[in-house]
Amino acid sequence: MRFDLITIFPEFFAGPLEHGIVRKAREAGLIQIHVQDLREFTKDRHRSVDDRPFGGGEGMVLKPEPLFEAVEFLLGESIGDAAAKRALEPKTAIVLMSAAGKRFTQDTARRYAQLDRMLFICGRYEGVDERVAEHLATEEVSIGDFVLSGGELPAALMVDAVTRLLPGALGNEASSQNESFRVLERAEPPSVSATGKPLSADRGLLDYPHYTRPADFRGWQVPEVLIGGNHAEVAKWRREQALRKTRRNRPDLNFAIIAVCLRRAGPA
Repeated sequence: MRFDLITIFPEFFAGPLEHGIVRKAREAGLIQIHVQDLREFTKDRHRSVDDRPFGGGEGMVLKPEPLFEAVEFLLGESIGDAAAKRALEPKTAIVLMSAAGKRFTQDTARRYAQLDRMLFICGRYEGVDERVAEHLATEEVSIGDFVLSGGELPAALMVDAVTRLLPGALGNEASSQNESFRVLERAEPPSVSATGKPLSADRGLLDYPHYTRPADFRGWQVPEVLIGGNHAEVAKWRREQALRKTRRNRPDLNFAIIAVCLRRAGPA
């Protein structure tokens, strides 16, 4: 298994991945870990990887160009563009770490352990240009209902969770086959959280999609509403997109309210 970690803070991983099961797995040749500095794929003297969001709003958004180019460099081939997108190798995953992603669970870790290669995109700032989530990443994943300052910690967590499931990584293979989450995930009703308590009815929506410059990237256009300058329409669009993203990635969050709002918003 090979893990590629794309980040603006490559030195972050010098500690977390040099201990315990992960270190032993590396030394045994079970896994390879490559940390890629995203700023190596910038074009300006400031090595900028972010820009202001279309439609206004707080914070900065990670640009699509350096992320696409970093992934293509690591894979050794082009992802393509809106006219012709290339398919990935079947046992390769590109995972965008995002608070607005699907929840990472032990089942997710077991599925990832069947792969040959994983590339992690560690987000920062306000978010990542939505074209990365839609056209580059194969999955958008969150480790829980909270917000961190970046995707590095979640990526390190997932590398650890997946590595320990690989054959030979643990001294006793039964250790990974008889764990609590294996039982909980099978027995847990959809309406109950991992703590055994009913899911709260007042959970918030996931974040809306973010876009930054360029407006046209490989044929993928920024939605016209974000460029038009009508703030009321921008706010309405963001609300509708947040509802749809929540329905798609986390249907357990505020499901009844989401269903009503989606009926009002119209078809996706």
